[in-house]
Amino acid sequence: MNVITTPLEGLLVLEPRVFGDDRGFFFESYNAQRFAELTGVKAEFVQDNHSRSSKGVLRGLHYQIQQAQGKLVRATSGAVFDVAVDIRKSSATFGQWYGCELSAENKRQMWIPPGFAHGFVVISDTADFLYKTTDYWAPAHERAILWNDPAIGIQWPALDTAPLLSGKDQAALLLADAEVFA
Repeated sequence: MNVITTPLEGLLVLEPRVFGDDRGFFFESYNAQRFAELTGVKAEFVQDNHSRSSKGVLRGLHYQIQQAQGKLVRATSGAVFDVAVDIRKSSATFGQWYGCELSAENKRQMWIPPGFAHGFVVISDTADFLYKTTDYWAPAHERAILWNDPAIGIQWPALDTAPLLSGKDQAALLLADAEVFA
């Protein structure tokens, strides 16, 4: 596995070693021991989530202010533009974002530590997206930051139409008004 550091401390992109031939491919998508050795992160994943979305669906920017979740995410079909925003007030990169394409083809994963808001937009016709989380979903502590907050300035890929948002994501707060981590 190749670990790619990002400008945001703790946020990592992981590229697995893929073994392929005329029959198809094989790769190890997760190995706790190897993950800890390569990243320095000893994560205990307690919940797996799977979403399927159509092109133009934008989910996020989500986080839990208590029971904060670390997330290991990947697309198993299709492609998404995946984004994490540092919302740790004490961080030198507070309010900054990083994004990259995760797809079934490139097999990349992103490790998003607690203290980040997370979101993605589907850039293929459909995409299946998997999340491994380090804490359980806690709806009472779930928060959302507006996907197009100008103070953050995420450069989302161009879409043919406006992104499709849930009601919760339409009502999300600006970073300046959001509850963030110390």
